[in-house]
Amino acid sequence: MVEGRVCLSKEVRNELELLKRKRLHRIKSETVCGPSGVTNMMSRSGGDALRAPASCGVRLQGNAESFSRSNVASCEKDVFSKRKVDKFYTSDLEWTEKIPECPVYCPTKEEFEDPLVYLQKIAPEASKYGICKIISPLSATVPAGVVLMKEKAGFKFTTRVQPLRLAEWDTDDRVTFFMSGRNYTFRDFEKMANKVFSRRYYSAGCLPATYMEKEFWHEIACGKMDSVEYACDVEGSAFSSSPSDLLGTSKWNLKKLSRLPKSTLRLLETAIPGVTDPMLYIGMLFSIFAWHVEDHYLYSINYHHCGASKTWYGVPGHSALRFEKVVKEHVYTNDVLSVDGEDGAFDVLLGKTTLFPPNILLEHDVPVYKAVQNPGEFVITFPRAYHAGFSHGFNCGEAVNFAIGDWFPLGAVACLRYAHLNRVPLLPHEELLCKEAMLLNSSLELEDLDYSPADLASHHSIKAYFVKLIRFLHRARWSIMKSRACTSVSPNYHRTVVCTLCKRDCYIAFVNCSCYSHPVCLRHDIKSLDFPCGSHHCLFLRDDVREMEAAAKKFEQDNAISKAVERQAENGDDMYSYPLSNKFQNDVEDGYFPYCEINVDLKPEIATMTSATGQTVEYGHNSLSHNTGNFRPELTDALSSFAASTLCSFVEQVGSSAKNQVQGLANLGNTNDKRFCEEVPENTYESSVLCLSREDRPG
Repeated sequence: MVEGRVCLSKEVRNELELLKRKRLHRIKSETVCGPSGVTNMMSRSGGDALRAPASCGVRLQGNAESFSRSNVASCEKDVFSKRKVDKFYTSDLEWTEKIPECPVYCPTKEEFEDPLVYLQKIAPEASKYGICKIISPLSATVPAGVVLMKEKAGFKFTTRVQPLRLAEWDTDDRVTFFMSGRNYTFRDFEKMANKVFSRRYYSAGCLPATYMEKEFWHEIACGKMDSVEYACDVEGSAFSSSPSDLLGTSKWNLKKLSRLPKSTLRLLETAIPGVTDPMLYIGMLFSIFAWHVEDHYLYSINYHHCGASKTWYGVPGHSALRFEKVVKEHVYTNDVLSVDGEDGAFDVLLGKTTLFPPNILLEHDVPVYKAVQNPGEFVITFPRAYHAGFSHGFNCGEAVNFAIGDWFPLGAVACLRYAHLNRVPLLPHEELLCKEAMLLNSSLELEDLDYSPADLASHHSIKAYFVKLIRFLHRARWSIMKSRACTSVSPNYHRTVVCTLCKRDCYIAFVNCSCYSHPVCLRHDIKSLDFPCGSHHCLFLRDDVREMEAAAKKFEQDNAISKAVERQAENGDDMYSYPLSNKFQNDVEDGYFPYCEINVDLKPEIATMTSATGQTVEYGHNSLSHNTGNFRPELTDALSSFAASTLCSFVEQVGSSAKNQVQGLANLGNTNDKRFCEEVPENTYESSVLCLSREDRPG
């Protein structure tokens, strides 16, 4: 496996080693801190970073060169000053040589035809490492620089300034605010970045990856560089639109990936920059991307267009909870955690602002793997795989998310954790699952023996989790109607709305109040809701719910699906029903069984209702018409736009405090005692249904 591109002669390399020894000797004579530690930088999307409190209460903006430290003297130490952090002190950097490399794949042009087919093929092996590298057999005939300067005339971007220093990660030292850098053209940034590199190394060529790795961690700990600039989350693509560009016209063009037939994200009606549409990442020497996991535990794919290499570190998804435990116990102090329990570190890590040396993971038996990415190479990160890294010099990369059928089990875990933290989801998980399942149900090739094992595993995941979702919603509706918690039932013409209480996405059904301003999912005790507008609640239900229930029953005819659902129930897998799971355990005593007929038993004065359209909706044994006074069609657009603006925004309630978020969890019951499974299956393609043990089930 190639560790890096060595472009220097033996004599030059010897001279570099001599320079390195001199630098280390100078550092030791100045008695500065040891060569490892923690730092912070700009997150992938500004929303999560803005939620984190600034240690100095300031958000700096403007030209990086004109930034006056005298104007923020109280913040100077927190922003730039390096200091020794004892808990991360190490005497040497030999640990960098102990991190194994991730798998590297070199597909043929035939294997390279469809990216999602190829990724399904290698995933059983590659997913065990969290990350992998793919060397493209096709080359871009139009360089990225030409694309960004000629095909995209007037292309400019603004950088972010990243402090290069250690942090204690306590109340007084978190470095959680960021400064806007300068506005650049692509060529101007390249000139600036190359100038910084040549001044430091007296060379314009690339240096060995192993050498640059040690240089980076030494600089983070006790080097002389205050900060670097990084252009992250720049909307656009550097893939050429020229019909003669082989890579640009292929399906590996990241602008096309999310809309491929096997891509679950093709079902989204609204594009999400960085998720469905690629973004550019333009870096310089030691630009950083912090430890993070992709939104909703999605896959990610990153292409290196041009420039110096990048070093990546990745942790397998099956070790994500162990990773978070190490971060909680050995990186963060308790006073920076706003949430108790296992979600404490996860909550802070969502800000995408924390970097620490991987040797901390090695010391606590968390597997971590390395990749050195060069131009023309793709890096794939798998669901729930934490990853981080840095640039060796000026470079330009491009990244986008994607999902295939096997993602749904981990996507359900992510939604549950967001609900625990009262965070607004980025994706409508329930809507994607229902649409994918109904397409699968309507396919005439359900029994086609030509399906690959990977396809069959994806189908199994979709079916099993769809059945579980439909079973939960049916049981929740039965409970609501039996308790007469709702005074009316109306058709749900909306797409996805967000629950006011737990921020879960609702596609099939939700309850709303008299003023139609408080949509609530079916996971709450509806009778106990106390909104200012009164106690009248209406159940909004999709008119194709019976078709979905029929599809779920059909899926359960497959013995493998029915057994998977039974195992989930026995193991206390409450991915969709939490926090009402305990309440539902008593329903069987009241006569409930799956898919039973639901009698709509409303109060006599409103049991018969007429609608403005005269439409009749069959529900159980009853036919209901809908009262104009209880159903307001004009609210459809308002609620739909509310859902779209909520789910497609990267900013999560910037003004809300951590205290308010914790108080919001009161609606979910006591979450302090919840425990998740320590490990998800290493190979989701062999066991695509994620099960939680009774001891691990939430709350």
